[in-house]
Amino acid sequence: MRSDAEVARYLYEEPLSPEQTRDSLARKMAATQWTSEGDWLGAAVVERASGLTVGDVALHWLSERDRTAEIGFIFDPRWQGNGYATEAARTLIDWAFTAAGIHRVIGRTEARNGASERVLQKLGMRREAHLVENEWVKGEWQSELVYAVLDREWASARP
Repeated sequence: MRSDAEVARYLYEEPLSPEQTRDSLARKMAATQWTSEGDWLGAAVVERASGLTVGDVALHWLSERDRTAEIGFIFDPRWQGNGYATEAARTLIDWAFTAAGIHRVIGRTEARNGASERVLQKLGMRREAHLVENEWVKGEWQSELVYAVLDREWASARP
């Protein structure tokens, strides 16, 4: 999926080769715990019935002092719209708040990426910023949406 130009459209990097994709995912999945700021914790998302990998989700420890992390996810377009991204991201965010002591989780997406924006909204995150043409990426100005949720908001929204 990371070699698909449509999937990579809103990412910083160009489409990856299958080998580069395997290496990237293996590095994320090799991290089984957070030990320091800057660490990643990631997981492949597998569709139960078929056993196919349909996406991946990762949590990036942005700041130890501010207890902030960032959620990210990438999914094969053929599997989008089934709730997999929301379910997988919700699991990592819940872990961040309940086990890792994180205070704030953010999610960022290119402003034209409606699918990712909908996932962030379904996670109960609020839009905090729309940064207009804030980055030069792949030969064009791109805009960014920033979403966030705090630990107390997450706790109060849980059933």
